[in-house]
Amino acid sequence: MINLFIDNLKSEKVAKNTIDAYSQDLKGFEKFLNERGIFKVEEATKSDVASYLMNLKMEGKSKSTVNRKLASVRALYKFLLKEGVVRENPGDGIKVPKIERKPIEYLSVEEIDKLLSMPDTSVKGLRDKALMELMYATGIRVAEVIGLKPEDINLRLGFVTITGEVGKARIIPIGSMAKSALEKYIYEVREDLLKGKEEDMPLFLNYFGQPLTRQGVWKILKKYGEDAGIEGDIKPQVIRNSFAAHMVENGADIKSLQELLGHEDIMATQVFLSVKKNRIKDVYDKAFPRA
Repeated sequence: MINLFIDNLKSEKVAKNTIDAYSQDLKGFEKFLNERGIFKVEEATKSDVASYLMNLKMEGKSKSTVNRKLASVRALYKFLLKEGVVRENPGDGIKVPKIERKPIEYLSVEEIDKLLSMPDTSVKGLRDKALMELMYATGIRVAEVIGLKPEDINLRLGFVTITGEVGKARIIPIGSMAKSALEKYIYEVREDLLKGKEEDMPLFLNYFGQPLTRQGVWKILKKYGEDAGIEGDIKPQVIRNSFAAHMVENGADIKSLQELLGHEDIMATQVFLSVKKNRIKDVYDKAFPRA
């Protein structure tokens, strides 16, 4: 039955990494059932599912891992319920452990401005300026930025096309500051970095004419973060979070932000609402005389 569920996900063109996660989680659940003498998942009860979760906790699995595995089990039985294989979902009604969310790490607008003002006008500086401006202007993932090709950037209309998994793509505006930085990089110095190589190379290159790597991006952000005197490591995710947080602070709706960030689940986007709530409370505490 698990294979039937996985095949259904494939037919619906669900992202490969999502399918792989479901498959891994459900194999573990199936193994647990087998050890209890249950060799058909459709014969499992609510008690079996609860015991499975308890076993995961005893193994020291984190709350987020337990929640994810329960979600996978529920998804399996939701499918089997729809197919008429089971009469109820044994995963329903089971309380999940609450996850203590860590505060979202992001930079203030002032810190971003300082960070982006650090690069000089050298070849490397112009590349770094274009890279960071684009990351902040779009909130794209580090894997997406290092995978960009020059043709993915439309400077005339001012947008970038991000091609996701299963042929899904999203178009994101890049703004005037990022557009200006990209124009200087592409037209003035990128050819120097190509070092005579074929044009069929990623947009961002290192000083040896090779594609910029994740580690390379991390080092660039770390260097300029230190130059700007910003506390803590400036990781790519912090830049992505800063984009999202500043969009929410300035009135962006969650649905639009979800599309820009490329989140499949809107729950992943809604975490940024906490930024707006905190900001409102700060304004209230400062402005209201009896706060």
